[in-house]
Amino acid sequence: MPIRIDRFDDVPADALDIQEGTQPYRILQFLAEHDDQAFTQTEIHEATGIKRGSVGAVLSRLEDRGLVRHKGRYWAIGEDDRLASYAAQTNASSASTTDDYYGDE
Repeated sequence: MPIRIDRFDDVPADALDIQEGTQPYRILQFLAEHDDQAFTQTEIHEATGIKRGSVGAVLSRLEDRGLVRHKGRYWAIGEDDRLASYAAQTNASSASTTDDYYGDE
C-alpha cells in the first residue's frame, strides 16, 4: 500500500519501522521481553511459533540492522539505543497486562 510523500518525508531516519505482527516484530518483542537472556534459533522458534526455517533468515536481517546480536548459537536483543526504549515499552506493557490480570500483589 503506497503512502503519501509528505508522510514518507516525515518518518525519522532512525525509526525502527517494524510492523506489528510481522516475524521481525514478534522476534524483537520476544527478545526484548527477555533482554537479560540469549536464545538459540530453536528456542526462538518454539517461543514465537515462527517456522524454524524462517527464524534464521529473520535474525540475519535483524542483525544486519544492528537490532539483534549473536555469539555462537545464541541470539539476544541488540544494544541499539532505539531498542532500549522499545524493550522498556514492551516490558512496561507486559507488566501492565499482568497487573491488570493478577492485581497488585
